[in-house]
Amino acid sequence: MTDDPSNDPRVKFHAGLKPWFDAWKTSTQNVLSQVSGQRETFELALEPIGAADSDLRYTVAATGAVHGEMALRVSVASAIRLSRKFLGAIATSPEPPAGGAAATVAITNDDKEALEELLRQIAGVVSTSVGSVVGGEVQLQLSLAEAPWAASADAMAAVRSRDETGAGIAIEIRLSPAFAGSLAARLAASAPETSSQSASAQIPASPPPAGAAGYQRLFGVGLGVKLRFGTRRMLLRDVLALSTGLVVELENALDSPVDLLLDGRVIARGDVVVIDGKYGLRVTEVVDSAPGNAARSH
Repeated sequence: MTDDPSNDPRVKFHAGLKPWFDAWKTSTQNVLSQVSGQRETFELALEPIGAADSDLRYTVAATGAVHGEMALRVSVASAIRLSRKFLGAIATSPEPPAGGAAATVAITNDDKEALEELLRQIAGVVSTSVGSVVGGEVQLQLSLAEAPWAASADAMAAVRSRDETGAGIAIEIRLSPAFAGSLAARLAASAPETSSQSASAQIPASPPPAGAAGYQRLFGVGLGVKLRFGTRRMLLRDVLALSTGLVVELENALDSPVDLLLDGRVIARGDVVVIDGKYGLRVTEVVDSAPGNAARSH
């Protein structure tokens, strides 16, 4: 555990982002306290958790008052401890071994499903609690990441605690650079006058807009985009009942346009096409960043 991470200059924008990280810490405490029937206490720390190939990784896409992506990472040992707290199996389930052997513990599908549902509930509580500090409604959509998060991170914190045996529990939170910058600005703008003045003294001022020549330096930067065919919310019992061959029906109609996302935000929509045996997108609508505006292209 460390002292208040907002006092540590190592993490860019961390002072301005502390309300966001605090919301995740408090929501984690509240959800686990409710499901376990006992008071749970977590703290924020700056040190990343030790990385391993077996870590469970999740992507959280934020929409609404703030837009962007963040990543959650949980070690196998922490995943097992969190899932068993969520399932109420603390006393009867064997503890994963301490030290380096923790990564070799086999995690069951039940543990994985319980952890994912726990993180979804935490994200739901965060969505409700941060609305007042960012100045509007926020939606958070969590999904399992099939590969390590490719984006670099401007801000990171770990939500840490210990279970009844003293074994460590940690959830690492990383924000994409674009999300960190826009979120810090939103939090500063929504803060009271005195808080805004204090935050502005801690967060470096943004440079003035660059000219066209300055923007040209960024044209060669690679950005990862995603296609979203559709979504659906499912009850936990339906998720646990999933099996090979089962068809999950999405809420989107077959002729609905497909969303093209950049950093969790819809930037265009269009029709799916096949090009040389690969999926493609024929853009029919380019979504403007200004609310209510869109430029159409056919």
